[in-house]
Amino acid sequence: MGIVWTIVLGFVIGVIAKLIHPGRENMGFVVTVVLGIAGSFAAGVIGQFLGWYRAGEGAGFIASVIMSVIILVIYGKLRR
Repeated sequence: MGIVWTIVLGFVIGVIAKLIHPGRENMGFVVTVVLGIAGSFAAGVIGQFLGWYRAGEGAGFIASVIMSVIILVIYGKLRR
């Protein structure tokens, strides 16, 4: 069940990041999920390493969205 939950949260975070970031990236479902999962992973590693929050806190969700937007910006720059 953990894998399904990761995919669902990755999709939600990826969609929110795509809504926040201006521009048009033609990304499918799978890439959106990967974007959200990558943002969550990066935010979790960085945030917990620096001691900003622990696993399961609401700040982790916000940090995941912010990190996903950053990854989306980098993806857009590399794609050009």
